[in-house]
Amino acid sequence: MCRWLAYSGEPLKPSTLILDAQHSLVAQSLNSPLGAETVNGDGFGFGWYPEGSKVGTKAAIFHSIEPAWHDENLRELTESIMSPLFFGHVRAAGGPPIQQTNCHPFRYENWMFMHNGFISGFDKMKRDLTFAVDPSLYTHIHGTTDSEVLFHLALTFGLRDDPIGAVERALRKVESVAHDHGVPFPVQASIALSDGATVWAFRYSTQGRTRTLFHSVDIPTLQQLYPDAERLRIFGDRARVVVSEPLNDLPGAFVEVPESTVMILDEAGYEHQPIMDAA
Repeated sequence: MCRWLAYSGEPLKPSTLILDAQHSLVAQSLNSPLGAETVNGDGFGFGWYPEGSKVGTKAAIFHSIEPAWHDENLRELTESIMSPLFFGHVRAAGGPPIQQTNCHPFRYENWMFMHNGFISGFDKMKRDLTFAVDPSLYTHIHGTTDSEVLFHLALTFGLRDDPIGAVERALRKVESVAHDHGVPFPVQASIALSDGATVWAFRYSTQGRTRTLFHSVDIPTLQQLYPDAERLRIFGDRARVVVSEPLNDLPGAFVEVPESTVMILDEAGYEHQPIMDAA
């Protein structure tokens, strides 16, 4: 459906990953070998927390309905900004129209959310799911995607206090409503979420056949594996990236996130936890 990446670490020019990597996000928008769709040209989004910003700072967002490979503003922005935490997303529209309000990442206060996947049968369930959103949050839904509704369900179910539990409760709500409507496998989701300090990445589908999700190996380990790789010297020791598919072909550079797992990335590094009763 889509491709995305999330970076956390020392401040970095986002263009390093979004434009310049061997299999950069823009390259994946043209050719995505591991994606359900090869081309992801139905708009894109870029969200970032400014260098030096405090925890709780609202992220900046740029959306465009142009293909990522065609937008000169994306290059201007990502080559001019330094950010310690940023999201990038290229879209393959699965039904909702191509418009800026349907581009990821979505934002609420200091939170960013993006999604690769879909809610099957959303047209049947949209009314029930949207009405399950807290009325105080309803007016913040600006687009028509299932992804944005899922984000606001998670906010409704306590995202700001319990991110993992809230996403699980939102996914269970979708599955419950789907059951009522006779939809057998409603959830297909690899999700990235951040409050500006921590990144949570979820891999889950009702059928247990979820879209791919990977994270990079830590930079010191990579530099030991590939001491002559000049490009690795760009990155600081805390640099980490979570991706729909690997950004390069270096063996051992990326680790696949297991099914029914949330990957937590903070200053301590990576942690995996089972979700949705996978334990």
